[in-house]
Parts: sequence; structure tokens; C-alpha cells
Amino acid sequence: MAKTIMIVDDSATMLMSLRNTLEIGGFKVLSASDGQLALDQLTSGAKPDLIITDINMPNMGGIEFIAKARVLSGFRFTPILVFTTETQQAKRDDAKKLGATGWLVKPVSGADLTKIIKQVLPGA
Repeated sequence: MAKTIMIVDDSATMLMSLRNTLEIGGFKVLSASDGQLALDQLTSGAKPDLIITDINMPNMGGIEFIAKARVLSGFRFTPILVFTTETQQAKRDDAKKLGATGWLVKPVSGADLTKIIKQVLPGA
């Protein structure tokens, strides 16, 4: 059974690029354009096996999204990868403290992204 990955990014181009890469890799893909929309999906029954989120987004950014997702029943241990242009160590530390599994600085090749997903998502 294909693993489901949720991608959260306010860039339509990035969402499309990630969706294409992940679907080619055999994954089912859910997407949201900000943290609030992603959180709404999680509270409405979406059960991704992995979440990939940007940091800087309107309405609710990635750091706040990670914090809120981690307190939801069933998402305490779901891997969450941050996928962003941010390189500030303080933001990395905040994300890790709140429960981010890993931090990737854009751009990342499709092959590298798939390799990282297989490392953090058993059975992928």
C-alpha cells in the first residue's frame, strides 16, 4: 500500500513540483497552501504517514503548524520534514524543539528528497 505524504507550502509551483516528484516515487499526496489548511485536513481525518512543510507561509507558518500538529492525537510521532529556504539556526532549533524530524534547505533534487524520505519513513 502506498504511503501518504502531506506537503504544505504556499508556493503553487513548489506544491506541483513536490507532488510530481512524490507521485513518480509511488506516494499518495495530500497538499495544503498554509499551516492552517493543513491542520484543518489533519483534524478532519487525513492520516499522512509523513508531512513536509515550509516555514514561511501566510495564515499559519510551519513552526506553529508543527507545534499544533504534534499535540493532535495520532500525530505525535508522524515524521515532519521542514522544507524551506530558511537557514537560520534559531529557526532550526525552534522547529526541532517543537518536533520536526529533519530540516531541508531548498532546492533539493527529487532523488535526494526520495532518499531522505526513505530514511525517515520506514517501508517507503
